[in-house]
Amino acid sequence: MKLLGFIKPSDRCFDDFISPMINFVFFEDPRTLSEIRPIFVHHNLPDSVGSLGLPGGSVQLYAMQVRVALSERLSLIAVKDGYVVANMDPGPLDTLLNDGWAAVTAGLKYNLVRDTCRGRLASVGFTYEIPIGSQRTLQDVGDGEFHVFGTAGQRLLNGNAHFLTSVGYRFPVDREAQTTSIHWSNHLDYRVTDRLYLFTELAWWHWTESATGAGALPLGVAGQDLFNLSSSNVEGNNLVTQNVGLKFKPKSNTEIGLAYEFPLSDFKDIIQDRVQVDLIYRY
Repeated sequence: MKLLGFIKPSDRCFDDFISPMINFVFFEDPRTLSEIRPIFVHHNLPDSVGSLGLPGGSVQLYAMQVRVALSERLSLIAVKDGYVVANMDPGPLDTLLNDGWAAVTAGLKYNLVRDTCRGRLASVGFTYEIPIGSQRTLQDVGDGEFHVFGTAGQRLLNGNAHFLTSVGYRFPVDREAQTTSIHWSNHLDYRVTDRLYLFTELAWWHWTESATGAGALPLGVAGQDLFNLSSSNVEGNNLVTQNVGLKFKPKSNTEIGLAYEFPLSDFKDIIQDRVQVDLIYRY
């Protein structure tokens, strides 16, 4: 660590918290952290996708998130990268979506509220998605996108339960090529033992603008959190998903998580269901 002297340790006064898993690219933990977080996602698409009724399939993502505390309040966050493996059913998506690299998203987060007595946190931040992923994986679309967000957490039941919430606005540089949306994500957990947590989470997506360019297609779906497609007819759509899961903490600086996610709304966008696994190691 002498070669990386700019890296500060994670805030250890909130070690009883666990990080959220739903909407993992955009639901940011409010704590100031230095960590690496490998993530695996198995994502099933509906049998009939969007307004065109395209045959679905499945997608796997192998990713690594990195967070670096630069001070007691400021941290660098890298929340999207990795490799996508596509297994599409025979049809248009079989040729449109193939294996390749995901785009890279990074930004900054600043902690505004840190009340250790009340167990209360609040942070704000932003990220920018660099459109350097594989075009065959529908990642190199437009000129990238920004995400601005606020995130907060509250300790409950003397640290045996916790609530996290986050709101964000996701908007592309080129609004002709990609959609614009807002999200609200929530997390509630209960500590069953010193090491084992049970949790459930909800995420709500609302698309405020469709892609407006001549090349936009009437897909009827936008891509949830993994994609931002060039779709001309998603404005006003609402997607609500829930997950249930558990986290195991063998040490105070290590988390192993498993979650199963499914849609609650009639509109499913591109999700039939999803299984997610993550491992977090903190400095």
